[in-house]
Amino acid sequence: MKIICIGRNYTDHIEELANERPEEPVVFLKPDTAILLHKQPFFIPPWTDDVHHEVEVVVKINRIGKHIDEKFAHKYYDEIGLGIDFTARDVQQQLKQKGLPWEKAKAFDGAAVICRDFINKSELPELDDLDFQLFKNGVLQQDGNTSHMLWKIDAIIAYVSQYFTLKIGDLIYTGTPAGVSKVSENDVLRGVLHGKELFEIKVK
Repeated sequence: MKIICIGRNYTDHIEELANERPEEPVVFLKPDTAILLHKQPFFIPPWTDDVHHEVEVVVKINRIGKHIDEKFAHKYYDEIGLGIDFTARDVQQQLKQKGLPWEKAKAFDGAAVICRDFINKSELPELDDLDFQLFKNGVLQQDGNTSHMLWKIDAIIAYVSQYFTLKIGDLIYTGTPAGVSKVSENDVLRGVLHGKELFEIKVK
């Protein structure tokens, strides 16, 4: 199982970090060891003091595919979930300045929160118009809608399948909206998709 992540997929997030708008999807990977175990807190690593939360809609792949045409991409997933792409922003900035890969900042142990229960897409409205939120200590911090994606879910699947064979159980993180912020010890992060709470984690 692999985790494929899409960066810079929401204009407001691109602007808040003063990044350039990409001409094609920005893709990076996380190993399965990055998944935060259920019922476990997120521990801030000792080598960073600037970890940010990035809430994202997550797609679970249900069949093997390669070179998938966008018009058939909907056949490769049934379930939609929610997760967090934790990012050590200070480390990421250092790597970006040197033109180096981001893995140390985004693929470390525990850097991928994933909800326990996914929602069948048949139970959701139009997938290109899904509301989702992240609350930090009970306060709304990120408020997104998939209609604001630069590349929608099916387009992402078609794009990444040009480079990686998609396998059953693979997860695709589809990008984060504006509102990312630093997490601190004792913070509580709660993720909501289409009005349903899908995760709650504590920061240590």
